Amino acid sequence: MSADPSTTAGARRAAMVERLEADGVLTDVRLREALLSVPREVLLPHAYVRVSDPGVEPIEWRLLDGAHPDDREEWLDLVHSGESVLLQRDGEQLDGLVRGPVTGGHMTSMSTYGQATVEALQTLQLGPGQRYLELGPGPGVSLALAAAVTGPRLAVGVERDGPMAAFAQHNLDRLGLGAMVVEGDALDGHPAGGTFDRIHSGIGVPCVPPAWVKQLAPGGRLLTTLTTRTPSWPGQLLATRTGAGQIEAVLRGRPRGYRPMLGYRWLDAVKIRPRIKAEPGVPRPTRLAPPPDDAYGFWLAAAYLAPGLVRDFQAETMTIAAPDEDSWAVAGPGEDTVRVHGPRDVWAELEDVHARWVLAGRPDSYRVTVPEGGGPQHVASGTGLRALKWVLPPLAPVPHQPAAPCPTEHHTEKIL
Repeated sequence: MSADPSTTAGARRAAMVERLEADGVLTDVRLREALLSVPREVLLPHAYVRVSDPGVEPIEWRLLDGAHPDDREEWLDLVHSGESVLLQRDGEQLDGLVRGPVTGGHMTSMSTYGQATVEALQTLQLGPGQRYLELGPGPGVSLALAAAVTGPRLAVGVERDGPMAAFAQHNLDRLGLGAMVVEGDALDGHPAGGTFDRIHSGIGVPCVPPAWVKQLAPGGRLLTTLTTRTPSWPGQLLATRTGAGQIEAVLRGRPRGYRPMLGYRWLDAVKIRPRIKAEPGVPRPTRLAPPPDDAYGFWLAAAYLAPGLVRDFQAETMTIAAPDEDSWAVAGPGEDTVRVHGPRDVWAELEDVHARWVLAGRPDSYRVTVPEGGGPQHVASGTGLRALKWVLPPLAPVPHQPAAPCPTEHHTEKIL
C-alpha cells in the first residue's frame, strides 16, 4: 500500500526543519512552526532539472510534474532538499507546462535555497502583527512563511512578472494564509500599501531605491542584496529606521545573494574557461596568498574597488577574470606565485585592495548613508584617513524585456 502523499510531504518538511536546526541555521521558534505548517509543495508544484553540463548551449532540461506518479518522489525530494528549485524559463506562462524533456531557454524564476530564506526572515526579526512587504516574491515561499508568522492580510508581495504573480497568488490562495501578490515594479515598492514594518527584497539592486526608504515604518527593518556586475561577491544591506526617524544602514559581504534587478547583465567566467585552462598566464611572484573565501569584507570591497572581476568557483585554484578586458589571474603554483594574462593585471588590483583593507583594520562590515530624499549613497568602513570608501552606483532605467537569466554557476541565487 502506497504512503499517503500528504503524510510523505509532511515527513519531508519535518526532516528539512531538523536539518536546518542541526546546522545551526534555524533558531527562531515562530519561523520553525511556519516551516512545519506551510506545505511548500503547494507553492512549487513543478520543477526543472538541468540535464546538460554547465556552459553547454542550448541547455537540456527535464520538467518534473509533482502530480505525476513517476515524478512525485524525485520532485518531493527536490522541493524539500533545501536547494534552489527552478520554476520558469524565459518568463513563460506557468499554467500549461508539460512534463518531460525540454530544450533551450534560461531560468527566469526559482525558489531560493532554504537556508537563505531562513537567514533573511530571521535577520528581519519577523513577528506577529507586523506589516510585511516582499519585493520580487517569485512563487511566494518566503511570503507564505512571513504570512504564517505575521498573521493574515499583513503580508504582501510585488512581482513584476505577470505570469509568476498570477501563479503565486493562485497557490497562496490554496493555503489560506491571507497573503497577497500584486503585479508591479518592485523598485517602486507598494506605495498604495502605506508603510511597512519589514521589507525584504528578493532582487539585488545597485543601491537602495528611495521608494523603499519612504515606505519603511518607524522601527522598521529593510533587507536587500546590493549587486554589482560580478555575481561572485554579493553584499547584504540591512537598513533600520530609528524611533527618531533616521535611517541607519550596514553593508556586509555574504557568500550568496539574490539575482539582480531587470536589465543587469552579470559578468561570466564560464565562456572563457577553456581559454584560461589553455593559457593560464605568465607566472610572477606575489606577496598575496589567495585570500580565504570567508574574508567577506575584503571580497566585498574588491567588488567595488576593483570592478569588472568575476571568479570561477569551479576552477581547481583561485581564478579571477576580467572578461571585458580579456584578462585573468590564476593563483599558484605555490602561495608566492600567480599567473597573469592580458592587459589588465587583475592580481595587482587585488593586491592593492587587500593592502588597503588591511590598513583599514580588516573591516567585515561597512556603514552606508542613505539620504531620505534620494541622492548618492556613500559607503565607508570608518571615519579615519585609512577607511575604505566608495559611492554606490545609481539606479538605472529598467528596460521592458524578459528578466535576466538566473545564474547556474556561481553563488548568487534568485528569489524566494
